[in-house]
Amino acid sequence: MTEAFYNNKDKLYVAVDCIIMGFQDNELNILIAKRPFEPMKGGWSLMGGFVNSFESINEAAKRVVGEFTGIDDIYLEQVGAFGEVDRDLERVISIGYYALVDIEKFDTSLAAKYDARWVRITQLPELIFDHSLMVKDTLNLLQRRAAVKPIGFNLLQEKFTLPTLQSLYESIYQNAIDKRNFRKKILAMDILEKLDEKDKTSSRKGAFYYRFIKEKYDQLIQQGLNFSI
Repeated sequence: MTEAFYNNKDKLYVAVDCIIMGFQDNELNILIAKRPFEPMKGGWSLMGGFVNSFESINEAAKRVVGEFTGIDDIYLEQVGAFGEVDRDLERVISIGYYALVDIEKFDTSLAAKYDARWVRITQLPELIFDHSLMVKDTLNLLQRRAAVKPIGFNLLQEKFTLPTLQSLYESIYQNAIDKRNFRKKILAMDILEKLDEKDKTSSRKGAFYYRFIKEKYDQLIQQGLNFSI
């Protein structure tokens, strides 16, 4: 009876599509590639693949990100399921994940292999299927998460300046942030370590580098205090 129950059901494909995000030139970037096969061959696509029978969807998403970036150390979160009947040539249900990576760790040799490139989130072309909707849903989710968790630091190198950090959050929220209030709020949390080193690439005076101290953030949470940007 059990076998008959499964045999009488339609067989579907399960895929993962990954919204891989990096931070470059003071703006969020998303990794996209030209689709190499039909349908919609040559259209701009997110990075994706089918889920293997031996792996969970989380494992599949992590594998896909690794294959297209060469990066293992990632922040990964599920966005949602996308399953309109006519979304692909076959009946494919895709689970969307967004991944936050340090773009400096990106294996550039993979860009040529997959015809992939980083594109600013404000300059994305029309994407295939429902991939543009996935990006929209990702940005909404990222904004909610970044308001209460320091996930933005996953997009930065180990050391960064306060102007860079502010630019990151402005790109996440797609809005300007008051410089004085932002610095006052972020420094009051006491989760950054000021380094004895400056970035002088944009001015002679330069800006001090800082480092995110995860241990202090964990203590803050244990004490019942909130992270809020």
